Amino acid sequence: MDTLSSYPLKSSVPKARMFLVLFTMMICTAGLFLLQNKLFKPRKNKDFYSLEVRDLRGRTVSLEKYRGKASLVVNVASHCEHTERNYKALQEIHRELGTSHFNVLAFPCGQFGDTEPGSNRDIEAFAKANYGVTFPIFSKIKIMGSEADPAFKYITDSVQKLPKWNFWKFLINPDGHVVKYWKPEEPMENIKQEAAALVREIILKKRVEL
Repeated sequence: MDTLSSYPLKSSVPKARMFLVLFTMMICTAGLFLLQNKLFKPRKNKDFYSLEVRDLRGRTVSLEKYRGKASLVVNVASHCEHTERNYKALQEIHRELGTSHFNVLAFPCGQFGDTEPGSNRDIEAFAKANYGVTFPIFSKIKIMGSEADPAFKYITDSVQKLPKWNFWKFLINPDGHVVKYWKPEEPMENIKQEAAALVREIILKKRVEL
């Protein structure tokens, strides 16, 4: 009788082991799911300056270097009815407001007809030879569609508006957020006033912090 009473105890051992194995597998699966969710969850871009772009040589450039300044971001083109007027005005505002607190940041785009057909080298040579451009011009990009550059996509998502032509302008504050935008027809004098006001705010803030 004593030996018979031991049989249930023996049969319970495999059941206990099986339960332990299943429980361990469940814990591991849950852990892997949480880890995967954390690692592959799409990261939301904090602001414009938290992103990276490519320069005309194809090198990666962190926009973080412009944090603390105002930036006027423009989608430029070399062969457009707005080219001459805008390139001249952009160089003027870049020179007048200075690079200590302000920069024009140009992004060539060839998605509007045949207005920017050249290579990065062609774009740079054209802008410097014809307009003496000294502001940063980045690598040619797409600003619309599934291949839109992330930095420009951040801007268009922020304003919920896609440029319909070349030389749309977006004013970025020192924290990397879009505060205003203009279509190409907008007089540069109006844009300059807004940019200058933002630069004054930056300078006053720095003086207070001192």
